[in-house]
Amino acid sequence: MQRTANPWMPVRFRPWPPKNSVMIKTLTLNDFRNHKISRVETHDAKNIIIIGENGAGKTAILEALSMLAGDKGMRGADMTDIACFSGNGGFSAFCETKTGDSICVYFNSGDNNRHAKINDENATLGDLGNMLRIVWISPKEDRLFVDSAADRRAFFDRLASNFDSSHNGRIAKFTKLLSERAFALKNSADAKWLDALDDQLAGAGVAIAAARIQYSGEINYFLKKFSVSVDGLLERNLISGKPAAIVEREYRDYLSDNRDLINDKMVLDGPHKSDFGMFNNELNLPVRLTSTGQQKSALFDLILAHTDLLHTKTKRDCIVLLDEAAAHLDSNARARIFSTFGKNHTQVWVTGLDEKSFSDIPDAVIVTCHNGEISNILCEKE
Repeated sequence: MQRTANPWMPVRFRPWPPKNSVMIKTLTLNDFRNHKISRVETHDAKNIIIIGENGAGKTAILEALSMLAGDKGMRGADMTDIACFSGNGGFSAFCETKTGDSICVYFNSGDNNRHAKINDENATLGDLGNMLRIVWISPKEDRLFVDSAADRRAFFDRLASNFDSSHNGRIAKFTKLLSERAFALKNSADAKWLDALDDQLAGAGVAIAAARIQYSGEINYFLKKFSVSVDGLLERNLISGKPAAIVEREYRDYLSDNRDLINDKMVLDGPHKSDFGMFNNELNLPVRLTSTGQQKSALFDLILAHTDLLHTKTKRDCIVLLDEAAAHLDSNARARIFSTFGKNHTQVWVTGLDEKSFSDIPDAVIVTCHNGEISNILCEKE
């Protein structure tokens, strides 16, 4: 594949060898939130519709799925908060895929973190991302384009990490180095220690910016009505055509020149201040200035483009989680989205209050959830 450092330059892709489908066949939860034990059978359907009243445990099913890709989960909750109050303080989420693989994430009472197994063998959480590619839209993303830059960075960085397994690790490293640098400055550390921190910050920062630009350029290849951009100190320098080595050296010099605390705080520019945006090409407006419905349309188009990009680059399927994200669309918009997802090598898990809202969705399984229990599973006729 041709790579580009500029989100506005064209991107070309070459075909990759085909891989087997990684759709989920079964999902089993044990002591997960209000699910003492629940099992979902998908019957190989591409659309899994989870219906139930508020508090029934619908979102918990999606949260468990989001953790099976190695992520902390779509709610970002503490592990002890997830464990069912009536259990032993731990929990597990287990799935079997269409390829015959099994994936498990579990947490034991007294542990500091989660653990993972793939095909009954111990694995790292990072290994899970190579098995399942999962993206989600939750009610939190309804205001993605008008809320804080930090929320947008986290959302787009999560998408970019589907293609660069080290991206999240670099961001975590950069954040940790910033904290260490602030501590060093407050304690009048010697220059050699600060030089070493600045060297590491510069290297991680440029790599983070480059991955964001890479993703923006590639996702724009699949977006028609919209375009994605990323803006920040390092991103602007890389997009201008400067070699990464020069951008890294300049950022290191910038850090060296800014070692003063202002009101006992470290004030720095860098990838932790960057922001993403989307532009509506038809309306010639930033998406943040369009209506709520148009913003939601942009978000769905972005996820659709993401699944296209994922399949084109890796030939991998994508699990899409929609938490109350489709229930408020009109029937035509909902049918269009699910029809498009159906062609995009995806399996969609969606929650809603009313089964009638999804009566027009083909190739679907209806899962009824009540008080943390799966009461029935009905296959919809195509």
